[in-house]
Amino acid sequence: MIIKELKAKIILVEDDVNLGFLLVDFLEANGFEVKLYRDGLSGLKGFQLSNFDFCILDLMLPKMDGFTLAEKIKELNSEIPVIILSARSLKEDKIKGFRIGVDDYITKPFDEEELLYRIRAIMNRMKQLPDIGNNNIVKIGKFEFDTLNQLLIFDNKARRLTLKESKILRVLSNSKSNLVKREEIMIDIWGESDYYTGRSLDVFISKLRSYLKSDPEICITTIPTVGYILETKSEN
Repeated sequence: MIIKELKAKIILVEDDVNLGFLLVDFLEANGFEVKLYRDGLSGLKGFQLSNFDFCILDLMLPKMDGFTLAEKIKELNSEIPVIILSARSLKEDKIKGFRIGVDDYITKPFDEEELLYRIRAIMNRMKQLPDIGNNNIVKIGKFEFDTLNQLLIFDNKARRLTLKESKILRVLSNSKSNLVKREEIMIDIWGESDYYTGRSLDVFISKLRSYLKSDPEICITTIPTVGYILETKSEN
């Protein structure tokens, strides 16, 4: 029997037909299932009739604007992540969106890859909410990483990591043995991707390498200009 991996399902409400189709193609090519609606009212009805994991809403929609739609969706499911897309960059609009409970506000025009990284960053944070019990303990070689208390434990000795160190190690450990792109980490941790955050990331990666060097089996491999892979040699 072949078991298919379930894809995260995104509702996209966008009245710009060309942009809508481009985003559907791009997101589906990156492993998501996407349902497109052209106005706020049909988007709300679609949300009520199906189960979605993520919402991407244009702000200036016919029949019902994105803010109103986001409010109604949050009333139905307060936990579902929502990203607002808008050509409006006013501070007041962004504040209103975050007060409603949206997770991100992206101004047009935007880079499709940046949108993808922001979606993944939000979904990673959703997965990282602490569970009941000891599920906050992650094994990395001979280390134990207590994600809840930001502790890196080796040979019964614990080092408390800074918040950013802990977040970066959590992102890498969640994708152990797989490539994590630099841009994805920067957007997740700093909320932006530029030269200065890139230099900061390099410093934090260097610190994590020094913390983990007590176990020579552990390696954070740099893929130049692309990203990093956290791996344990004995597991390869």
